[in-house]
Amino acid sequence: MSAPGVCMNIISARQLKDGFGTITNPEKFFNQDFKQMKEYCLIRRVRYIDDMFPPDQKSIGQGFMDPSELARVEWLRPSKIVSNPSFVVDGVSRFDFGQGLAKNCWLIASIGALTFQNDIFKQVVPLEQSFDEDYCGLFHFRFWRFGKWVDVVIDDKLPTINGRLIFVHSKDPTEFWPALLEKAYAKVCGSYADMNSGTPAEALVDFTGGVHICVQLNNPPKSLWKLMCRAGQSKSLMGCGTLPGEKSDNEVLPNGLVPSHAYAVTGVMQMMSQGMPVDLVRLWNPWGKGEWNGDWSDKSQLWHTVSPQDREMCLSVCEDGEFWMTMEDFCKFYSDLDICCMCPDFLDGSSSCHWKTSFYEGRWVAGTTAGGCMNYPESFWTNPQFRIKIEKLSNECSEKQSEQNILISLMQKPDKRNRRLVQNLHIGISVFEVTEEYKALRGKFPANFFRRNIPVAKTKNLMNAREVMELMALRPGEYLIVPCTFNPNETASFILTIISKAETHVHENSGGHNHEYMETEEHKSEENRVDDDSKRTLFRQFSDKYEEVDAEQLQKLLNDKILKGDLKSGGFSIDACRSMVALMDTSVTGRLNGEEFVQLWRKVATYKEIFYRCDVSKTGTLSLSELRSAVIASGKGINDDMLNLMALRYGASSGHISLESFICLILRFDCMSQIFRQLSDGKAMTLREAEWMYLAMYT
Repeated sequence: MSAPGVCMNIISARQLKDGFGTITNPEKFFNQDFKQMKEYCLIRRVRYIDDMFPPDQKSIGQGFMDPSELARVEWLRPSKIVSNPSFVVDGVSRFDFGQGLAKNCWLIASIGALTFQNDIFKQVVPLEQSFDEDYCGLFHFRFWRFGKWVDVVIDDKLPTINGRLIFVHSKDPTEFWPALLEKAYAKVCGSYADMNSGTPAEALVDFTGGVHICVQLNNPPKSLWKLMCRAGQSKSLMGCGTLPGEKSDNEVLPNGLVPSHAYAVTGVMQMMSQGMPVDLVRLWNPWGKGEWNGDWSDKSQLWHTVSPQDREMCLSVCEDGEFWMTMEDFCKFYSDLDICCMCPDFLDGSSSCHWKTSFYEGRWVAGTTAGGCMNYPESFWTNPQFRIKIEKLSNECSEKQSEQNILISLMQKPDKRNRRLVQNLHIGISVFEVTEEYKALRGKFPANFFRRNIPVAKTKNLMNAREVMELMALRPGEYLIVPCTFNPNETASFILTIISKAETHVHENSGGHNHEYMETEEHKSEENRVDDDSKRTLFRQFSDKYEEVDAEQLQKLLNDKILKGDLKSGGFSIDACRSMVALMDTSVTGRLNGEEFVQLWRKVATYKEIFYRCDVSKTGTLSLSELRSAVIASGKGINDDMLNLMALRYGASSGHISLESFICLILRFDCMSQIFRQLSDGKAMTLREAEWMYLAMYT
């Protein structure tokens, strides 16, 4: 039996810290172990068939093939397509392959860019694979997916019609690495159809796990040419997309370009033409054909204005989908440029001081930590907050440091298996400087802070993209980073990446107490305490001859006497009462004696008073935003992750928490706090104590 979801999250986080999910130790996608599976197939002398991505219509997906065409699809192994299949023939090149039926030009363009960087290519495509020695129809590829590298296993059955590949295909029919790589990525996305439509940025990041920056070409920075030159020298992958057209996206324009189409940037070059320098960009169409026919195209007369050496080195007059154009035309006809690199040093070109990267995972949860953008001042503060301290750069670094010194990226993680079902939210980042009056504050910054302060930096727009980022200039000091969605109460997970040349210290900022609500249990219980003798008298009316009550008797006491009229959802269940007995039963008899019952009653009275004080909406329930105040009022520190778990575990489908649920929650939370207090004090628990506390909290 697999571990519960929360346990799996803890296990995954610890494994990631231990190097699991890195490129050298990737996570096994769908828990499929390539080495074990290959060994099994070789011993049994069988050809592998992947039951997690089977060779059938489901793996092709819906929406882009007619049923009549789909019925003609036959899944064949390469040895059934050609007599002498090879994984790689004479090295890898962008000219090896062309796009097929799938509308995934964004992926194919990115693969074209990938072929330029051998080190990165070998990380994604293990080159020791072949159809010769130890062949069993099993291949694997590696991709970076939302914070960790995964190893993806596939069989080599490929979809064909009349013996011809229907998706990406090599120009040499015996070469199969492009088709197998595309199949592995289709498996990660959910199906071939799930790869329809996208931007090169998505695949470029998945191929590198590196630093991504997107440049809007309608308003490019003045340093764009230098940035592209540095990227070209830094083993970067670059992709771009053309502007939308007025008609069909696949209709070729008179200038030879295709609207809303992805291209790979394959080179940049400055040449002297007629005594003047000209900046040229080389691009590649993933169709493997179809080229720009304007200035500096293959047959342009302008090539006669450069030196024979430059013309010999750069000009190739053939229909291969690759062409040159000026930087001005590039910015005119293309909408955006994506640059992705393993190392962020290309951002400013300085090699004397290296950029430092850190990752943080978080989650927006409706009702608790999904406060929306700054248009919603009453709830914006509830968003996840990350506090960062930026140190001063060393003299050597500061001399060569560009004005923009920190890159912050926000990527939302999907909650669906199939890529086509993922609906990205509009997301963005705001950065606030921590003013002097708030520097001593520990815990979540309140709404007043955001009413009084405006962001010192932020993303220009909230975009419904997988990733948004902003390159910023922040002087040394303390800042608060707030990732948000546009609307409140939108649930999603995210990865926050902070890249800086200066030393930074970052921590998630939701823990700790808001002192406005801190009051001790003893103080509040004094205000509301019923005379202990009266409690014991009532207790004796329900107890047995040994003056003890079991869970059933406790249920009657709570529901019919102590909290009668306060309960909104049918009262405490028998399971909840069993848990209370286990929590308060210090003698481990399965029953409560008089003193244990009185102690429980005091807690219940205290938590009831806190509940009604924090129920500012006067509904008789706590909204999830009121829950935070109530937990803090009980004297407990709470971070966003814990609050989200409480909401999932104790909240009703309406998103509200009843008095019964709140009391059970705080009793268990109090018990858990005692356990960790003991552990932090160095007092080890025995196995028996640990087992008993586990049963008390989770039964």
